[in-house]
Amino acid sequence: MTRAALVVAAGRGDRVGGDIPKQYRYLLGKPVLRWSVETLRAAGVEKIAVAIAPEHADLCRAATDGLDVAMVLGGATRTASVTAGLQALGSADLIHIHDAARPGLSPAIIRSLETAIEQGGAGAAPALPISDSLRRVNGDDAIVDDVDREALVRVQTPQTFRGDALRAAYAALAQDASFSDDLAVVRAHGGLCVTVRGDARLMKLTYPEDFQLLERIMGGDRIVCVGNGVDAHRFGDGDFVTLCGVQIPHTKGLVGHSDADAGWHALVDAILGALGEGDIGAHFPPSDPQWRGADSERFLRRAVQLADAAGARIVHVDVTLLCERPKIGPHRERMRQRTADVLGLPIERVSVKATTTERMGFLGREEGLAAQATATLDRPA
Repeated sequence: MTRAALVVAAGRGDRVGGDIPKQYRYLLGKPVLRWSVETLRAAGVEKIAVAIAPEHADLCRAATDGLDVAMVLGGATRTASVTAGLQALGSADLIHIHDAARPGLSPAIIRSLETAIEQGGAGAAPALPISDSLRRVNGDDAIVDDVDREALVRVQTPQTFRGDALRAAYAALAQDASFSDDLAVVRAHGGLCVTVRGDARLMKLTYPEDFQLLERIMGGDRIVCVGNGVDAHRFGDGDFVTLCGVQIPHTKGLVGHSDADAGWHALVDAILGALGEGDIGAHFPPSDPQWRGADSERFLRRAVQLADAAGARIVHVDVTLLCERPKIGPHRERMRQRTADVLGLPIERVSVKATTTERMGFLGREEGLAAQATATLDRPA
């Protein structure tokens, strides 16, 4: 029996937030998509295809580096993506269709599904009973009816099918047909579909808080690490300074190899410190001409990528700017928002504040300015 799998990863994943789609974000140290592909390989699935959005090809290659997968261009709907993927899988006897946003897949689930197909079903899917009571509500959120949960289940993926039954069901579809999942397609074509016991780890990543929940379900022990960073730059010629990503008009500029954003430089060092990854100079040497005049947003985004790769979450940051001038107060909220946007944090978890040295020292003489930062990260133990 030949076995193949299609991992559906063509969605944009907007509800979960972040700079990249959820299937390419890191979970416990590796991309979400990679978890499923590795598990399918470990279970002995011979051929694996991934349905992607065309603009995500590079992200998919990076997430599946070293794994033998075929990439196919998905469509505007799940049904269209699976139609395209089936063509890449050929004439496999058994086909698994899996959501990329469900990284908690295990070989045991795959074995259970394949056993169900061997016992005569056209299709099978993992499912869990519903423990909460159910109500139907109207547009005003008023309860209008009770729903009996006794015969209801929550269906997960992978959904597994006899290859001939799945191909025949899709071949019979109207060109613009769209179904919620592949069980619905096969059942509409008369195929018998059954369920096997699902797994809480197969939850679908949909909202920002789901990442933290799934990490805990998947058994990752976590610790809290705090890093500190300090940076200073002297004043020179210019008519503005850049602090925490915001250009502030001033009678002087800041001297530095990059854009001399002391606030973000200190914050990068704080994140690197919590990760045990050295300092900003080790990653972006001032001797390297490619960083001359560079926007410090690149440095901060790289620190976020390193945190993701380590399975860490940045949960709070605090930046203190030390200077007599320029005055920080009028620009503080924009600094907070810019920093929150780059880090992917709610603004409530970003602090930017300022103080002076009461005219003492080089800061008091307005020879330059400095910044201190603290970053709090939740990371694998």
